[in-house]
Amino acid sequence: MPYVTTEEIQAAKRVDLLSYLQTQQPDELVKLSGGTYCTKEHDSLKISNGKWNWFSRGFGGTTALDYLIKVQGYSFPEAVQTILGSRAIPAPVSPHTPKAEPERCLCLPERNANNEAVIRYLTGRGIDRDILRHCMAQGQVYESRKYHNAVFVGFDSSGTARYAMLRGTYGDFKGEAGGSDKRFGFLLANQADASAVHLFESPIDALSYATLLKMTGRDWQYTPLLSLGGVFKKGKEKGTVPAALESYLSSHAGTRSILLHLDNDDTGRGAAALLQEELSARYQVVDSPAPFGKDVNEYLTQRIARQIQKKREVAVR
Repeated sequence: MPYVTTEEIQAAKRVDLLSYLQTQQPDELVKLSGGTYCTKEHDSLKISNGKWNWFSRGFGGTTALDYLIKVQGYSFPEAVQTILGSRAIPAPVSPHTPKAEPERCLCLPERNANNEAVIRYLTGRGIDRDILRHCMAQGQVYESRKYHNAVFVGFDSSGTARYAMLRGTYGDFKGEAGGSDKRFGFLLANQADASAVHLFESPIDALSYATLLKMTGRDWQYTPLLSLGGVFKKGKEKGTVPAALESYLSSHAGTRSILLHLDNDDTGRGAAALLQEELSARYQVVDSPAPFGKDVNEYLTQRIARQIQKKREVAVR
């Protein structure tokens, strides 16, 4: 095991990633815009304002030392010596070589004694009460004791909770539980042999689509509905599939069709276009946004409102 001194460690910690790559591996840098860069090896790893963030893996850092240890898999002494030029830099690991993902500890919010606030909030947004009860019985949706947030849980193949999106039942709060792994998004109707999967930006949109299926007499429990936990912003380069979708496709080899129900805004439309371009060679990719409204949930609420209005008009006649 190489030995490094305290002075060498402190010197290595002062080197930011951009400066390191500019001097040691300039060909690895790709300039995106302004002071923002990514790397050739990982196009979802962004470098900006003295920090870096690997968005597809959900972690980042500030120094070149962090990068060499967390991304390239160096030991601590090896990373220090590499930064200080004590030995030659090895060839970059192939981007197709899988790296072991660090285990994350998901910190799920404590459950409330009941789900009344969440049921009131979500049914108020048009989501079917029986669908909600089913999800709550499965542990996929519950109400947090603190703040009474709606908690939407994603599980891995062994049934272990690995991801949780939070939505305030009062106000506009949105967030994720600490330690959430975006590879395991909120998923309804996880059918192992399903040939198609429907994609949404949020769990509420997925639940809204399930409600629309039920309203039209279709069995929502046999239609896989996957929330991506948000999508990348407009202008993101090609080559990166959202982590939740990538994980789903790797464990559902029979998937043939991907239906996109992303938002009717610049971000959603841009993401849909990039996903079509990225995946169309391997899958049938259908862009199917809500016919009207900002997103699937707004479409659902407007549709329910129209049905109520029609019933009132008939009753008056």
